[in-house]
Amino acid sequence: MSLQVVSAVSNSSLLQPGFSLLNFDGQVFFFGQKGWPKRSCPTGVFLLDIKQNELKMKPAFFSKDSCYLPPLRYPALCMLRGNAESDECQYIIHGGKTPNNDLSDKIYVMSLVSKNSKKTTFQCVEKDLGGDVPEPRYGHTINIVHSRGKSISVIFGGRSYTPLAQRTTEKWNSVVDCLPSVFLVDFEFGCCMSYILPELQDGLSFHVSVARNDTIYILGGHSLQNNTRSPNLYKLKVDLPLGSPAVTCSILPGGISVSSAIVTQTSDTEFVLVGGYQSDNQKRLACNTIVLEDNKIEIFERSSPDWTPDIKHCRMWFGCDMGKGSVLLGIPGANKQLISDANYFYILRCKGAEEDKEEELAAQHCSQTSTEDPGDSTPFEDSEEFCFSAEASSFDVDDTDTYNEDDEEDESETGYWITCCASCNIDINTWVPFYSTELNKPAMILCSSGAGHWVHAQCMDLSETMLLHLSEANVKYFCNEHVDLNKGLQTPKKVVHLKKQPMKPLRKKTTMKLSTPTKKSFLRRLFE
Repeated sequence: MSLQVVSAVSNSSLLQPGFSLLNFDGQVFFFGQKGWPKRSCPTGVFLLDIKQNELKMKPAFFSKDSCYLPPLRYPALCMLRGNAESDECQYIIHGGKTPNNDLSDKIYVMSLVSKNSKKTTFQCVEKDLGGDVPEPRYGHTINIVHSRGKSISVIFGGRSYTPLAQRTTEKWNSVVDCLPSVFLVDFEFGCCMSYILPELQDGLSFHVSVARNDTIYILGGHSLQNNTRSPNLYKLKVDLPLGSPAVTCSILPGGISVSSAIVTQTSDTEFVLVGGYQSDNQKRLACNTIVLEDNKIEIFERSSPDWTPDIKHCRMWFGCDMGKGSVLLGIPGANKQLISDANYFYILRCKGAEEDKEEELAAQHCSQTSTEDPGDSTPFEDSEEFCFSAEASSFDVDDTDTYNEDDEEDESETGYWITCCASCNIDINTWVPFYSTELNKPAMILCSSGAGHWVHAQCMDLSETMLLHLSEANVKYFCNEHVDLNKGLQTPKKVVHLKKQPMKPLRKKTTMKLSTPTKKSFLRRLFE
């Protein structure tokens, strides 16, 4: 086992605990960035380019018929192959946390559409499910099992928020273990089935699960209810006859009490287990080899790499499986770093150079890793642990179009993410569109007080109708803090007195005097 230092070039702030890795045709893609995607990469999916011990990112794209995929952190993820002879594969993504800390219960299927040296395009489809749909969760696992010529997905474990009926003001956003139910998800018919097994008594999260044929082995994991790391090794066997599926569970000896470990596959039947925590305040520096054969599993300890002093003395670490026996590890940077969220990264290679030329492995695996500081008083209550399953290789892509955070506009200077008022709650990492006219920036409006300043329309409690009216009408607007002040400083409007038009005098009645002969002549004509 060898350990290699990797330098992250101008994008280390995106590589935060909670990300996942996906492997398509030997190339590794990063998913689950910190915060909402920016316009340089609206999909939030990047190609990882590692050359000369430097890590760079290249944005990936989605096809026009793709659905929206939020940047989910610590979801359950696994690979789904069409058949054993085909190199084409898809990835199943379930659950996870959004940048707003909302939990997802959706399932996405991601597949490769096209790629070249300049551009990679994916298709992402959301699957409609019915039946016993798993509740929103994170820190769980998903695996694919094969039985009697059919395949099905298995979801187990994880954590979720306390139900609304049980929440209190003090622990409104506290998390609890999900019920230890086993969910079978059939993507062909879109139905879910749940099973309660007597051998599974406590909820588990951030465990390791490896699958082969019709069997899944669950190792370790942490239980919030008991604050323990399970020493049990569970064996789930799934049978898919013509009728209803059957799920059985048995407890095997030889488990490992560990949570948030990372597993990587080194051969068709061999896995390596690294990292994780053996207690709330202690990392697990030992490594193990897991050998899977038909209806048999063996776990034994193996020699550990020469961990650096930084890794040995850090209080927390996180990482992700890169596939083909390699693991990407990260530890927090020193406090003296100019960038507060900068991390150091290493690549741990668990097999020799000759073995790197082996073909891609068919067995599915999924695991979780932790970002929690082991020194916290509440063990793993709000830990940002996550799932990973992917493969990696060296990259041969042009450096052009490589993502660089320095290329992004400083949006703190352009004004979209300013603190516009005392009650402003717009944050670049948690903001989501509120108005139908918004895309990737919050709507703003100019306050005409003094020299003028910009405020967020949402902070001003403006309705969408009013916002559209103000944007179209040529009128001055004053924010909530200056509207009263503006009214007090206004001079009274000049009252325009209307001029009263003099009435026209009435004409005097005129009488016509007629002489007597004329009267007689007039009367005679009148009566003739």
